Amino acid sequence: MPDNGAAISELKTLLGDRLSTAQAVLHLHGENETYYDNTPPDAVAFPNTTQEVSEILKICHAHGCPVIPWGVGTSLEGHALPIRGGVTIDMINMNKMLTVAAEDLYAVVQPGITREELNTELRATGLFFPVDPGANATLGGMTATSASGTTTVRYGKMKDNVMALEVVLADGRIIRTGSKAKKSSAGYDLTRLFIGSEGTLGIITELTVKLHGQPEAISAAVCEFQDSTSAVNAVIMAVQMGLPIARVEFIDALSIKAINAYSNMTMTECPHLFMEFHGSESGVAEQVQRMKEITEEFGGGGFQWASKAEDRNKLWHARHTAYFAIKAQRPGSDGISTDVCVPISKLAQAMDETIADVEAHGWNAPIVGHVGDGNYHVLFLFDRNNPEEFALAKDLTHRMNLRALALGGTVTGEHGIGIGKMKYLEEEHGEAVNIMADIKRSFDPTGIMNPGKIVAVN
Repeated sequence: MPDNGAAISELKTLLGDRLSTAQAVLHLHGENETYYDNTPPDAVAFPNTTQEVSEILKICHAHGCPVIPWGVGTSLEGHALPIRGGVTIDMINMNKMLTVAAEDLYAVVQPGITREELNTELRATGLFFPVDPGANATLGGMTATSASGTTTVRYGKMKDNVMALEVVLADGRIIRTGSKAKKSSAGYDLTRLFIGSEGTLGIITELTVKLHGQPEAISAAVCEFQDSTSAVNAVIMAVQMGLPIARVEFIDALSIKAINAYSNMTMTECPHLFMEFHGSESGVAEQVQRMKEITEEFGGGGFQWASKAEDRNKLWHARHTAYFAIKAQRPGSDGISTDVCVPISKLAQAMDETIADVEAHGWNAPIVGHVGDGNYHVLFLFDRNNPEEFALAKDLTHRMNLRALALGGTVTGEHGIGIGKMKYLEEEHGEAVNIMADIKRSFDPTGIMNPGKIVAVN
């Protein structure tokens, strides 16, 4: 039987005041960015080293005490909620950039460093880390959830940008996966197994990540459309033609209205594409011109572009705060922010059917998307005290997920499974879910690692 109290007593001896049972700290680590109730852990540990993480896990393993890793808590499917109590391990103190190998284009970092902190550290090197999920998430959390975001269309997601890991397993063993070489054929690819494992197989304590050269020129562009289908079809053509867009984001009319109010902007309230291009001065100019021609073919207008950093930053800040802008349109509301991903050729169909489904129920649900990847997000706002609204939001989300699967896609392109989408995993992967459960049991036979997430294991 689990004995959380005995584990916490031993951890107090190990960590001293870096093990907290203060109510405010527990409450903070029971919060989440979506509609789930606050679910606090029994204690929160703040390790300084990999060895301390190892000792924490040895103690918790001996007592059957659940362990939940924590970055900054920006995940959207309840990934970091300690639904069975236990100890949350907050990686805030392990937040250093350890090594930069500029010649080999990689950096070694601790999991608690955020993407913005890393890029600030890298400024003098002429390099940057490209994965941008919007939130200023930690690298450890981004790896654990296999994050991606606005730059994925050009630079890939975390699975494409993590070369090696140091991981502490459930029993306290410390292992290393991958290498600093550009490729390897040496055994099973354990690095990719841990990427996206959401803390259910081990705790990441060090990462080796790919870096990229800062582009000579960067230009952002905005274009407006009369309807969503035209905007999406313009992106599909650009992708199929191989145009090297660094970012291409779809923002629907409802979201533009919210962004205007929240970020003090004056864009026309219609569907928009936000784009960014990286390369040489001449290359970027050519890319922008070609994209302008493509958008015009699909009725796009008001094409504007800017190369000044302050103008680009204002644009992307507005995009990254879209979630809060939309929520501000209905103060006090809760939201289900969900994502799916489909083959790029099916994207327009998936979005059109989702919009029609929402409107048929008399609702408005803002849509934004990393449309160059076939990935889009819908935010369903509802009154938590209105059971009919809550039920409708969940039902619309359910049909959106099934629609993506029917079109050959996935129920999540980047948010992950957590507790929110466990019920869809078998429909998406079939018998392979049982193999996932076997892997979970192999790495975590006592079931202490972030239990109740991704796969159900007895």
